[in-house]
Amino acid sequence: VQLQASGGGLVQAGGSLRLSCAASGLTFSRYTMGWFRQAPGKEREFVAAITWSGGRTASGDSVKGRFTISRDNAKNTVYLQMNSLKLEDTAAYFCVAGRPFSPTIPVVDSGYDYWGQGTQVTVSS
Repeated sequence: VQLQASGGGLVQAGGSLRLSCAASGLTFSRYTMGWFRQAPGKEREFVAAITWSGGRTASGDSVKGRFTISRDNAKNTVYLQMNSLKLEDTAAYFCVAGRPFSPTIPVVDSGYDYWGQGTQVTVSS
């Protein structure tokens, strides 16, 4: 299984970025997909996730109303649209895949079996 995240970069506070994660080696449409992030010296944090069908999403309190997760099962890709970025959003962002046909959306890292390499998002003032 490979999860290839892209779209990170340097952006000014208040700006937007869209992360993408292309998945391979799994039947993408069966899996809950999500994003976690980790800043230097801080614990890993749940950002957002979406069920295999795309019918339900969940997001962390710190990003609610600003970040939106979506997926395109035809393209085996999950997206994270990040708006109104803040300095505290600076982190490495990791794409994750959960378990097939999971009825719930895990918000802890143990709920995800596959992790991609992170893409760095840096928000400047």
